[in-house]
Amino acid sequence: VTMLANRFAAKALARRAFLSNSAIGGVRGMASTEAYDDYGKHIFTGKVAESYLQKHGASGDILKDPSWTKNHADVVAAAVLDWAVDNGANTFCHWFQPMASSGVRHGQTGQVQNMMMKFDRDTNEVAFDFKGKDLIKGETDGSSYPNGGLRGTHCAGGYLAIDTSSPIFLRGDTIFVPSAFVSYYGNALDEKTPLLRANAALDKQGTRLLKHLGLDASEHGGLVTNIGLEQEIFLIPRDQYYRRPDLQLTGRTVIGRDAPRGQEMCDHYMAPLSSATPALACMQEIQEECWKMGIPLKTRHREVAPNQFEFAPLFGTNTTQIDQNMWVMQIIEEVAPRHGLAALLQEKPFNEVNGSGKHNNWSIATADGTQLLLPKAINAATNNEYAFPVIMAALVAAIDEHGDLMRMAISSPGNDFRLGACEAPPAIVSTYLGEDMTFYLEHFKDGKGTGEYVPGVKTLDLGVKEILPFEVPAEDRNRTSPFPYGGARFEFRAVGSSQNVSMVNTVLNTIAAEKFGEFADRIDAGEDPLDVAKEALNRHWRVIFNGNNYDEEMQQMLTDRGVWRIDSGVEAIHTLTSEKNINLFEKMGVMSKEECESREVVLHDHYAGTVEMEAKCLIDMINQHIIPSVKKAGVGPLAELEAAVGTISEAVSGIHGAGSSYEAAQLARVLRLETMVDIRATCDAAEEVVPADLWTLATYKELLFLDSHVGPGMEELYE
Repeated sequence: VTMLANRFAAKALARRAFLSNSAIGGVRGMASTEAYDDYGKHIFTGKVAESYLQKHGASGDILKDPSWTKNHADVVAAAVLDWAVDNGANTFCHWFQPMASSGVRHGQTGQVQNMMMKFDRDTNEVAFDFKGKDLIKGETDGSSYPNGGLRGTHCAGGYLAIDTSSPIFLRGDTIFVPSAFVSYYGNALDEKTPLLRANAALDKQGTRLLKHLGLDASEHGGLVTNIGLEQEIFLIPRDQYYRRPDLQLTGRTVIGRDAPRGQEMCDHYMAPLSSATPALACMQEIQEECWKMGIPLKTRHREVAPNQFEFAPLFGTNTTQIDQNMWVMQIIEEVAPRHGLAALLQEKPFNEVNGSGKHNNWSIATADGTQLLLPKAINAATNNEYAFPVIMAALVAAIDEHGDLMRMAISSPGNDFRLGACEAPPAIVSTYLGEDMTFYLEHFKDGKGTGEYVPGVKTLDLGVKEILPFEVPAEDRNRTSPFPYGGARFEFRAVGSSQNVSMVNTVLNTIAAEKFGEFADRIDAGEDPLDVAKEALNRHWRVIFNGNNYDEEMQQMLTDRGVWRIDSGVEAIHTLTSEKNINLFEKMGVMSKEECESREVVLHDHYAGTVEMEAKCLIDMINQHIIPSVKKAGVGPLAELEAAVGTISEAVSGIHGAGSSYEAAQLARVLRLETMVDIRATCDAAEEVVPADLWTLATYKELLFLDSHVGPGMEELYE
């Protein structure tokens, strides 16, 4: 496999060298982008959509108004068909995002692929056939998707409607139509529908507040939320991956003795991407596939843990970015095997080294680009020097009041092992604003200062003539905060790497919308906007914390303050159905009581199901690998291992006998974080004493150090 992987790397590098030399030898302008002409050719938007719609007497502008689905559906369908055929596609599908897919469903999406053709039985002739009605909606069997009791087995209809906020993609021979997925009665069976509703709520309530502050957002296309998603992954040798049933079936190692080397030297972080291993060529190919689909996957680098890497795109509207992130994760998993690698997206694949996150950078803007979280921009647009502190006051209040929902939104099973482990913020939901802004807001709320907030800068002088003094922001980064302000955006750092972040952004938009609406209601009733903002800051000031969130004394201080702290992801999920939160979602028109209740069941079932798979893998690994190795070696804790199998089996039976999904998830958490942790220690003790030639499972040394397992050199491959 190493030879194969390096062969792929050699081919990729040789191809790049050829293209580079060809460009140099040809005639072109300096810094030509000719080599990137394929960027976006497989996404139906911009110049691609414009060129095909013009052939049918229309303009790309019609796609900007969702009413095209009623007024121009046949024209758009004809243009899409031409584009598809020109790019080798003859198949389409409505592409949707079922609930509870992370860690188990490849690509985390659902689809039924149908050919865009009709067949004449009399003549045996075929012809292309794709109408507007085929494009804008569909129907499928929804009976086998998680629904949490939202629909009965005999009510199996699942209905699909195109999401006009996110463009159509093409990959291979298929076009993918981003769609919402609902039941016969309109209940959300997917991740996307609540997000679209939350977007509408934020637009409505935020527009109301901004009008009081001096800006009519409706004249600027309304409000949108933009996000940028940093995707962390592990790339490991595929031959060793096949020697780990736990990685194959659950995405994480349920046992494994630490290697003599980990991340303690910080040597992997942002180190050069070596051409001697297949990782670089794999990342390059991932980027190339994404670029064709209009996904601007601009950044790549090594992360902290051995074999850990990161991609990051440019930001964009939340629905497009989430759809693109679904594709990024799928493409990562599909490209890696071509290079002899396996990609791991799970939050904590390995013990005692960092896990992976997906930082969700969140901002609000008018559709034409005015940033609400950028002081200078929003104050100028409103002609109001206090617009920014009023908006920030609403968001501080939202974070403090609904920290439980923010914690719920990041309760993916893998985050059990990641939050608070000095690699991700703890499960205490505070926000970092920086001393500069905190000072300003404190004086604002206490009536001690006037004027607008102007972010400070400072000058660094290194004392050498070769490097001139340069400016940096007044505020340092705070990577320990779960929700720090970063200049024009907040960064939700605690999000898990395998997550579909629709629920994360549904929550952020909904809680912001509620507070914007509350502020607008009070101003409508005659209160002064500044008084409303000052009162909110005074009431919710406790949630602002600029210190070290990893410090246990500081964690206790925040807990004593009353800041939301929910250590258990299972309990955090349960808050989804609290009276406060059901009222919130219903008031904002985002989810009904029934939808909240069903989603809690789905999330708890997903958690318990994940733990059950891990437990069964552990049983198999003990029975089929560890016990035989211990017996053959004649050393190791044989009796303890044999007893452990019964302990795990009994616990799994207890989960099956639970009276509710919530109870099952509670039992699963105990099994995972207590029982299985103790049994892991026994298994790792066996690995420590069994000779290497008798240990049949891939070790951390074999899994985690691509740089130390380099195969033949490039010159040998070319021979």
